[in-house]
Amino acid sequence: MPGPEPEFELRIARSRDEIEAAQRLRYEVFVEELGGTGAGVDHGARLETDDFDGAAQHLLLLDRSRGGRVAGVYRLMDESGADRMGRFYTEAEYDLTPLRAGGRRLLELGRSCLHPDYRGGTAMFHLWTGLAEHVARSGAEVLFGTASFHGTDTEALRQPLSFLHHHHLAPPDLRVTAKPPEAVPLDLLPRDRVDRRAALLAIPALIKAYLRLGGFVGQGAWVDRAFNTVDVCLVMDTARLNARTSRIYSREAIG
Repeated sequence: MPGPEPEFELRIARSRDEIEAAQRLRYEVFVEELGGTGAGVDHGARLETDDFDGAAQHLLLLDRSRGGRVAGVYRLMDESGADRMGRFYTEAEYDLTPLRAGGRRLLELGRSCLHPDYRGGTAMFHLWTGLAEHVARSGAEVLFGTASFHGTDTEALRQPLSFLHHHHLAPPDLRVTAKPPEAVPLDLLPRDRVDRRAALLAIPALIKAYLRLGGFVGQGAWVDRAFNTVDVCLVMDTARLNARTSRIYSREAIG
């Protein structure tokens, strides 16, 4: 990216204007870049919004070298926010009964995106550092949320989806399940027909990052036609994070 080196600042949005800045970046990524739509899309104001925004916290990655430009965002919603809305956002697509029955503190991760100018650098690391700090502060025990493949052709995605099913399916106590009518199976190919290299090349970087942290996928995928995506539900149990990467979720790593 030309110009000065980024000077990143991480914080939770403090005002309506800052929330709208997050929604504007979401519009650029999810609507303009990826072709999504929906009832909350405001083309005139160039905002991607929904009713859950008011019940969530919005983690912002700001670049102070460019006047506080929003470089990345994460929407974070805990159980109090879900209670206000009557459900988590993810529950439109997945049955979360195993997570809700576990009695552990839940945190939903959503609407994560980076401005194109900041991809491939350190921005995602900084954004995840902010997420780690929030997790440590809130005491969240199970993190979850949908992550997407671009497009709705599941046949074209059979290699990566099948790889996720055969190698990263969540254990029963974390195994959320995609809901009809848009649920599709992940195991579109038997295990012995999965081309590991082709599958990994097709898996988006964000999903691979969650898997490296010890994340799992739920049972089935969900076709989100409004957002032009095929979604999988990622679940991370902070008690199960592998030793090499769990330090990202410790206070010592971010203090």
